[in-house]
Amino acid sequence: MKNVWILNHYAGVPFGSSGGGTRHFSLARHLPPVGWKASIITASTVHPSGRQRTREGGVATVETIDNAAFLSLPARSYRGNGVDRMLNMFDYTRAALSSKNLRLLERPDAIIGSSVHPLAAWAGRRLARRYNVPFLFEVRDLWPETLIDMGRISRNHPATIVLRALETSLYRSAARIIVLLPSAGDYIEPLGIEREKIVWVPNGVDVENFPAYPVKPTPNKFTLMYFGAHGDANGLDNLLQAMAILRDRPKAGSIRLRLIGDGPLKPDLVELARKLNLPDVSFEPPVAKAAIPKLAAESDALIFNLIDAPVFRFGISSNKLFDYLAAARPVIFCCNSSNNPIEEAGAGLTIPPENPQVLAEAILEMAGLSEAERAAMGAAGRQHLEANYNMKALAAKLASTLDECVMKR
Repeated sequence: MKNVWILNHYAGVPFGSSGGGTRHFSLARHLPPVGWKASIITASTVHPSGRQRTREGGVATVETIDNAAFLSLPARSYRGNGVDRMLNMFDYTRAALSSKNLRLLERPDAIIGSSVHPLAAWAGRRLARRYNVPFLFEVRDLWPETLIDMGRISRNHPATIVLRALETSLYRSAARIIVLLPSAGDYIEPLGIEREKIVWVPNGVDVENFPAYPVKPTPNKFTLMYFGAHGDANGLDNLLQAMAILRDRPKAGSIRLRLIGDGPLKPDLVELARKLNLPDVSFEPPVAKAAIPKLAAESDALIFNLIDAPVFRFGISSNKLFDYLAAARPVIFCCNSSNNPIEEAGAGLTIPPENPQVLAEAILEMAGLSEAERAAMGAAGRQHLEANYNMKALAAKLASTLDECVMKR
């Protein structure tokens, strides 16, 4: 059986720790039947909180979970998006290149560098050259385009020029470019990259491990729920402003909002909710992915919200959006992106972002639907997920791509 190393700084598992993306663990579970196994190289810190999974200043450790080997590399703690987080990225990159740490893993037959940040992908390419195996570049976020569209850096800034050069170099040297965004090719191809190198493998859900529980409504309350990061891109102030509008509506007195997750803006959001006097809004700690199905059953509907950023013209592939579909709950989709799984599935309501008044009206509309109407939306979403975003099928597509790269080399 062939072995693929996957460098993902923020990789996690659906249980135990309450942080980290579970995409690669879910894919790894389904790789052995199609001839591959995975070694996932992650950091000792949990994103987005920056807390330690392991002892501060510890050593690299390996743990095998469901046939996937997790190599956890020591990296410093951080909070927010400041200097410590940047240094944490360098810690991870340096540790990922250490031969001493890598001896803990079986030799690779291919290596995937995942660009949660580009240094992880760069390290993956270095290792692929060291071991003389194919390098695959997985593009999760479009750096530096995302930073530009978020207003964090100018298009002509020296750092932008360096990141653009690194990005283009990674595209050119990769045997295949794995993209999560369905229209990412429209961004990559104009950089001089052949469209044939690009393979779309979106996020998805382990359907067999995500039961759709029956609705457990709170008596006399309509419960709207949000899972996920509390960061700049999520624009959750829009949601709080909408709740402030509803606070003064007689018909909206039974609407409750639960925000579950963490992120650098959470303290500011808690303070904003206090200033707006929102007693029906609660902030709750993040939960492990395995706990989401049961918790989502306590909701009547779910909310997906992003800011209006130009980068979303290349599409979205948010983990929580697929969790929402799997939970069989109707969704209010507040986003302007080139793809819209909620609309495709008929699984909820779609509205433009950054408009609290329109969002407030959508919440009222969703709350005014009958339980049968909302259940039909939820069921349509679940059916759409099973047909298009089942991790078992996505893993088979990834394995086929890896096989092509190995055979070609």
